[in-house]
Amino acid sequence: MLKTIEDTIGKTCLLGLSYFNVESELLKQTLLAGRVIAVDKEVGISVQLMANKESANQNSTDKSNSATFIIPIDLSCWFTAPQGEFHTSESDNKIINPDYLVTWDIYQNKDKQQDGEQQWWQWLPRTQQPSIA
Repeated sequence: MLKTIEDTIGKTCLLGLSYFNVESELLKQTLLAGRVIAVDKEVGISVQLMANKESANQNSTDKSNSATFIIPIDLSCWFTAPQGEFHTSESDNKIINPDYLVTWDIYQNKDKQQDGEQQWWQWLPRTQQPSIA
């Protein structure tokens, strides 16, 4: 059981992200995988995403092709993952026996923005354990 954000460092995770517009209509769902590399109470939890066709359980030292994805520090949506093989949605990376499943619903805050205006999103943790079918 995770007690502090520092407990996530070095853990592998599968990130389930659901994006919604201002009318709460589903825009897209994304499944990402990676390993937590840093935590900061103000910035968030930094996850080093798997590079194309890389297995998240390999201890590869070459991370030059990997992006870092930062998620909020709320641990209420971190659940122990079941054993198994999972595939990400966009680059079909494989993660075997990740440590955690993490799920967020991300809502668009404004319907229209002017050119050059930043898009704002509200992150809401899914606090009910996801079911794997």
